[in-house]
Amino acid sequence: MDIVEAGAAGDAGARAVPAGDWEREPHPSDSLRTFGAVVQALREHAGLSRVDLGDRVRYSKHTVESVELGRRMPDKAFVERAEEALGNTGALRKAARHLTRGEAGLAAWFRQWARLEREAVSLCTYECRLVPGLLQSEAYARAVFEGTIPLRTDEELEAQLAARMERQAMMRERPTVPFSFIVEEHVFRRRFGDAEAMRGLFDHVLELSAPRNVTLQVVPLEAGLHPCLDGPVRILETPAGQRLGYSEGQENGRLISDRKEVSLLCQRYETLRSQALSPTESRALLERLRGEL
Repeated sequence: MDIVEAGAAGDAGARAVPAGDWEREPHPSDSLRTFGAVVQALREHAGLSRVDLGDRVRYSKHTVESVELGRRMPDKAFVERAEEALGNTGALRKAARHLTRGEAGLAAWFRQWARLEREAVSLCTYECRLVPGLLQSEAYARAVFEGTIPLRTDEELEAQLAARMERQAMMRERPTVPFSFIVEEHVFRRRFGDAEAMRGLFDHVLELSAPRNVTLQVVPLEAGLHPCLDGPVRILETPAGQRLGYSEGQENGRLISDRKEVSLLCQRYETLRSQALSPTESRALLERLRGEL
């Protein structure tokens, strides 16, 4: 039985998905790919083809292939039947507990950090390139995504924009979590759009940084050289008390868990915090920049 892809909800021409099959994941996650690799390894160890396994789990060979390639989220029935067909080792049941869908609009290398952000008990961010994603206005974020290379389709751009705005929701939903931002002054001086768009950015940043749990400090142009010049950095603390770091470059990102490395990042961040303008002075600077538009 071949898979028939379903159309968008409300499409008059949409076709039903046959029983036993389901829609392809638009953004495969690492956990889906790992689960699929385990299924494939167990199947090959058992000497079964995809057709053979499909017959035993009562799904098409195409569905088996899609699961093995991490393109589809297996439902409970698939997991249970595959477990029984492949030796009842318990491996698939255990692996299925950790399955997550890919996050649309988030770069693959950023997804793990984005998940950690949602559970963090504190979050520190230093930026020298762009306004931090958690503080960006919708117009600013759209301008950033529209300027990326390679160019995105309209659908990809909207997915990225939705993911960016969804991340910001935790700023409002977690009023007891400390959020600290240190941003270079030149970041706020970089123009985009017209004066109205720039004013909208300043208004958005000032609004999000107003709550007591959010601290925004600007590094003034006259501050000179400082210890964070190696690039942007993020530091968070998990509910278990572990500190983790994250650094990002061209087409890549790195999660840092080594305690010595994270300790070094924390020292640099705290040193820069003492060199930056105070939160009150920083807000005054942003208000002045807004007034100059």
